[in-house]
Amino acid sequence: MTVALRWQSPPRFEDHAERLGDLATLCLKLEVETFPKPGLVSHVDTGSHSDMDAELLCRSADTLRPFFRDLAIAGAAGAGMERLRAIGIAAERAMLAATGGVNTHRGAIFGLGVLCAAAGCRNAFNIRKPLGSLISERWGEAIMSGPVPFRSHGALAARRYGAGGARAEAACGFPSVYRIAIPALRVGRRIAPYDEEAARIQACMALIAAIVDTNLLHRGGSEGLGFAQACASAFLALGGVGCAGWRARAVEIHQAFVARNLSPGGAADLLAMAMFVDRLGS
Repeated sequence: MTVALRWQSPPRFEDHAERLGDLATLCLKLEVETFPKPGLVSHVDTGSHSDMDAELLCRSADTLRPFFRDLAIAGAAGAGMERLRAIGIAAERAMLAATGGVNTHRGAIFGLGVLCAAAGCRNAFNIRKPLGSLISERWGEAIMSGPVPFRSHGALAARRYGAGGARAEAACGFPSVYRIAIPALRVGRRIAPYDEEAARIQACMALIAAIVDTNLLHRGGSEGLGFAQACASAFLALGGVGCAGWRARAVEIHQAFVARNLSPGGAADLLAMAMFVDRLGS
C-alpha cells in the first residue's frame, strides 16, 4: 500500500533539499564527534577499525552531502524506490572513491538517504505524519523486494543469523529510531542537562543493548552480540549518563569492545538517523 500524493505547490524545493543534505551530513559528523562509543571511530581514536579514522569519516560525510540533497529532491518529485536506489548507488561510488575503497557509510547512505527522500516528499506534498510511517507506507514493499547487497558484511550476517538488518528496519518505518534512540536521547538530555554528547552516548548504548546489530554479528557472532548487549544493558541499569563516573565506565566498555574487535556499526548509523529525525521534529 502506498501513500496517495497530491501536489501542493510548484516543485521549487532546492533550498529545503539543501538544508536536508546539510543536516544529514551534520548528523554523520556529530556521530563521529561522540566519545566514548563502544568500538566505534571517534575524534579520540579509531576504535576497532584499522582502515578508517575521524578525518576519513568526515570527508566521506562531506562527499555524501549532494547525494542526500538529490534524494530529498527526488522525494519531493514523488520518485519511486528505483530512482532513490540509483542515487544511493551513485552515492556509494562517490564514497568509495573519496575513501580509497573503504566502506565508511554504506548503511548511512541507505538509512539517512531514504529519510531525506521522505522529508522532501513530506514537505512537497504537505503530508502530516512521521518520516518513518511515510517510508513504510510509500516505499516499504519496494525496499523489501529490492536487490540484496550480497557482499556487504551486514547482509551476510543477516542471512547467516536470520536477522532482519537495515532493510527490515527501514521497511518497518525505523522502529529502533522512534522507540529506542529518540526516547534515549531525551532521557539523556533530562539526566545530563546541557551535555548533548552525553545524550548521544545514552542513545548509542540504548541501541546497542536492544537491537540485533548485524555488524556485531559479523565481527563476533552470537557471542559477540550477546557480550555487547550485556555491557550496554549494564551501563544503562547503573543509571547511564546520569550516574557518577559514567564516562570512565563507558571508556572501559569501549576498550573491552576494541579488545574483542567489536564495532556496532548498525547502532552508529541509527544514532545518526535518530539525530536527523529528532532535529526535524518527527
